[in-house]
Amino acid sequence: MAVFLSPVGGVAAQFFTNTGAVLTGGKLYTYLAGTTTPVVTYTTNAGTVARTNPVVLDSAGRVPGSGEIWLTTVSYKFILRDSNDVLIATYDNISGIGALTVQNYTGDGTTVGFAVSGNVVNVYINGVYQNRNTYSFASGTLTFTQAPPLNSLIEILYN
Repeated sequence: MAVFLSPVGGVAAQFFTNTGAVLTGGKLYTYLAGTTTPVVTYTTNAGTVARTNPVVLDSAGRVPGSGEIWLTTVSYKFILRDSNDVLIATYDNISGIGALTVQNYTGDGTTVGFAVSGNVVNVYINGVYQNRNTYSFASGTLTFTQAPPLNSLIEILYN
């Protein structure tokens, strides 16, 4: 299975509280992007040993063991909490480094369907993330519920 280095906590990252103290015992939860559905991460680039969810940070505020977090090809949401489960930060729509390809189109105000040569992961129009209720994807075609505006930049991220 292909796995990709996480940009959140990837290698030897150190986490801190909002006041700048080392986040000893902090918790890094991983979910499918935009949801509260837990999703697995891995300890190495082999993608064979799953990490616990949440990842509990060590006394230095780092990911224990290898210090690495590896992701599959899905998009993730990371939630960082302190040891008492107080929310510190949320990072959504995160993909592993090198996991995605981008296909760009320009909106003409009338076209709703676009050919995509992979599995759609995220869609942006003029840099704004599109919720999955604004489009569908089937048989290699991404179809919007309404045509993107004239001259809009449509970015389709896929794997």
